[in-house]
Amino acid sequence: MDRMTFDAVRVGDEIASYTTAPITRHALALYCGASGDHNPIHVDIDFAHRAGMPDVFAHGMLSMAYLGRVLTDWVPQDRLRGFGVRFAAITHVGDAITCSGKVVEKFEKDGEQRVRVELTTTDQNGEIKLRGDAVIALA
Repeated sequence: MDRMTFDAVRVGDEIASYTTAPITRHALALYCGASGDHNPIHVDIDFAHRAGMPDVFAHGMLSMAYLGRVLTDWVPQDRLRGFGVRFAAITHVGDAITCSGKVVEKFEKDGEQRVRVELTTTDQNGEIKLRGDAVIALA
């Protein structure tokens, strides 16, 4: 990974995006085990039907984890100063999620040069699933 510097980054720069394979039931089951989030709405189709849903759906935090991967592919994890999202829509089984980010602000705080990156995840139809941002310290 090339080292990102504050002077080299410009407002409007996009970070490298990442698109997942289509979300599978198997991926949801694996995420349940890894995260400890065993809410049956994500893995039990009968439970999902009783809740009025046509099928199980992905954990919102799974998409946030994919966004985290995009960030840490761009800069080392120890450079993250903040990372948050708002869930906008359900991610369904079969959706391929594209994670992207764009630098929207450069500033200094606590003696560090930082950037704010606007983040989104979208499905294959362009529907936004998550919106958020991250603050990253750059040298």
